[in-house]
Amino acid sequence: MSMMEPGAGPTIRAALDATRGALRADIARGAGGRGALERHAGRVDALLRHLYVEAGGLDRPAAIIALGGYGRRHLCLHSDIDLLLLFGGRIGPAEERFLRAFLHPLWDVGVVVGHQVRELDEFADLEIDNPEFLLALLDARLVAGDATLFDRLAAMFHTASTHAYILRSLLTLVEERHARFNDTLYQLEPDVKEAPGALRDLMAARTLAALTDPLLLTRGPADPGRVEEAEEFLLRARGILHLEAERNQNVLSHELQERTADVLGYPGAEPHQRVERLMSDYFRHARTVGRVLEWARRTAPTPVGPNLGQSRDGVRFLDPVQAARTPASWIGAFQAALDAGTEVTDEALSCIQQHVERYRPEEFTPDPRDRAALLRLLKPRPGLYARLSQMHDCGLLGRLFPEFAAISWRVVRDFYHKYTVDEHTLLTIRNLERLISTEEPSRERFRVVAAGLASPELLVLALLLHDVGKWRDDEHALESVRMAAGALDRLQVAGEAREAVLFLIRHHLQMSLVAFRRDTEDPGIVKEFARLLGTEDRLKMLCLLTLADIEAVSPDTLTPWKEELVWRLYVDTYNELTQRYADEVIERNQAGLVELLSGRPADLPEVEITRFLEGLPQRYLQLFPREAIYRHVRLARDIGADDVHVSLEQSDTAWTLSVVTLDKPFLFSNICGVLSSFGMNILRGQALTSPHGLVLDVFQFTDDERFLELNADAHVQVLHVLQDVVSGRADVTALLRGRERGVLHARATPRVAPIVRADSGASERYTILDIVAGNALGLLYRISRVISRHGCSVELVLISTEGERAIDVFHITKSGAKLTEAEQRALASDLQGTLEGSV
Repeated sequence: MSMMEPGAGPTIRAALDATRGALRADIARGAGGRGALERHAGRVDALLRHLYVEAGGLDRPAAIIALGGYGRRHLCLHSDIDLLLLFGGRIGPAEERFLRAFLHPLWDVGVVVGHQVRELDEFADLEIDNPEFLLALLDARLVAGDATLFDRLAAMFHTASTHAYILRSLLTLVEERHARFNDTLYQLEPDVKEAPGALRDLMAARTLAALTDPLLLTRGPADPGRVEEAEEFLLRARGILHLEAERNQNVLSHELQERTADVLGYPGAEPHQRVERLMSDYFRHARTVGRVLEWARRTAPTPVGPNLGQSRDGVRFLDPVQAARTPASWIGAFQAALDAGTEVTDEALSCIQQHVERYRPEEFTPDPRDRAALLRLLKPRPGLYARLSQMHDCGLLGRLFPEFAAISWRVVRDFYHKYTVDEHTLLTIRNLERLISTEEPSRERFRVVAAGLASPELLVLALLLHDVGKWRDDEHALESVRMAAGALDRLQVAGEAREAVLFLIRHHLQMSLVAFRRDTEDPGIVKEFARLLGTEDRLKMLCLLTLADIEAVSPDTLTPWKEELVWRLYVDTYNELTQRYADEVIERNQAGLVELLSGRPADLPEVEITRFLEGLPQRYLQLFPREAIYRHVRLARDIGADDVHVSLEQSDTAWTLSVVTLDKPFLFSNICGVLSSFGMNILRGQALTSPHGLVLDVFQFTDDERFLELNADAHVQVLHVLQDVVSGRADVTALLRGRERGVLHARATPRVAPIVRADSGASERYTILDIVAGNALGLLYRISRVISRHGCSVELVLISTEGERAIDVFHITKSGAKLTEAEQRALASDLQGTLEGSV
């Protein structure tokens, strides 16, 4: 029953009859093409706006949106009126009353409305089971209602991923439709809408262009004027079919061919002559449309990002004019080329080269997303050298990094280097790129080292800037550090990442100096080198930088013997860092402590800091930046026997959990178990114990299941559970059991044969446990549980992963002393059995 006032039905019918009558008149005189259909769509728009106002009564935003052919204003005489009725909030009683008031009057007068009723939030997820609806949405046009709501829909819908899905679906639908017509346009009774070469093919070609390259069809095999002529012919013919059949009839049958030829005014004394001329024109226009679509299918670039498409010759800008105005988008072209294993086209490079000098370095990375995108581009992988070389050739690399521009084509006449400084720099990145993907057995060891880097892009950034100080003839390392600091400021690289890059640049010659010019058999030399590095991550990065740098000097500089010397120094230094370096505790007058105390915040007295640091290993000062140490000191304030002080913080790549408490049984394993029970993937861990029983455990982990992101109270929940478990109020085994059951069925444990080694000779204070095993959920929990069951205390633990392998080094004691031989054998045997049982 209509919700409108008495007499509304006849009013609507009269308006509808009037607009259809006008279109019939246009069709009858052979002028039912594009212009007539647009006028008809405009009159229907006015009718729907009237109904929208009359329905009224809504407090929340709503919109009436035309879709498909009606959205394009190609509304044929008996076509459905395709609409999206969109609401900004939940559909309740008021919205249902509105729908009845809007739709029933149309139904009452026999209008076929193809309608979709949706809430805006429904468009948050792609509707992959209805590609026809998504295609119709590409032609969405606001008819009535809230314009802001329509804009919000457009922003949600028009994304690169949605367009890519629609493009794939469109090509599939075209193939399926053509198959129904045996893949030929030469039909004796063609369907002017569905057949090959008909209206749907024309819309498909235009959609391909809209999704990939707006200028695509202008470069096609047919002049745009001929395409428009074909469309006009097909629309006029379709209008005649609708008029004659008085329904949505699109097949140009033998009976209707004569009538269509007459209406369109084809000459000829006999009907068959007029029909032959009509069909000759039909096939001519169908061939035009068919060729255009086939050309578009063959040459249309695949969308690979905003204003970016990939075709056979590489990644290019879809709209060069827009690209010229948005320099922040240029990095995306090189990232897309890397992802696709292709190059950036000459056309795109020329666009960049023409406009690059207009922009300051800051304008290429104006916001955090752009700066993160640049760092992501620098992650080493095959193709990076080639893409950076393209960036250098078109001027973009030097504009992003003016420091690098200073060494462009720079020649250093030392009779040692074989390349200009800029090419030497890029070759170091190529060498690293090759190293991470090498299949050479002799270099496999370095590939494994590279796989264990937490942030390999920082190594590439250091390589890019390590020689920029050679723009002048003086000693270049310190000048490179000074210049690199400016680049890091622009990119807002701070904290540990900044210090790592500057350290690598400052000391980029140090490892080759020690390896080739010092007696590395002298433990004191290795010990001093380890003290300089401080952490395994810095050792790994400096080792790889050294190899890449030497190899880029000339083809013959890095001999197998030199490579072996670098490897031996790496192994000896790694052992020093992981096994013996923990023996050295913080001393009152060492450099790192003096700087820490002099720069302390006002709320931290010197005595509080020194008390906290007392007895901790020297590596602590190098593992953690100054602000993190201050946070740890504050966490330790007023700690009681049963207290557990916890902080949880997020960085760009991982979460950091810091726990301060007094030593407790199973402490480390309990923390590992809690993190595993929430599905966290532990990347790194540090367990540090002071002589007076204060324990600091710090974990870096990723939240692969997005628990912390998707649950509003997740932070509080994790910290609450952690405090309960550590203080003994909850049992972590019960929490972990259900998680492990689910994981056993969902994810196979990596097949890595476990290795357990116990050594009391490497360290003066600790027994060292070296454990290699498959990196699986709950691994650290199981290991540390066994250690605790044997009455041992974890004084320091170094956790790292290399692909599917977990490499963990535990520094343990029992009753304050190293383990006896018998205790070592018993613990190693128990651990071996536990780990083998989980493989």
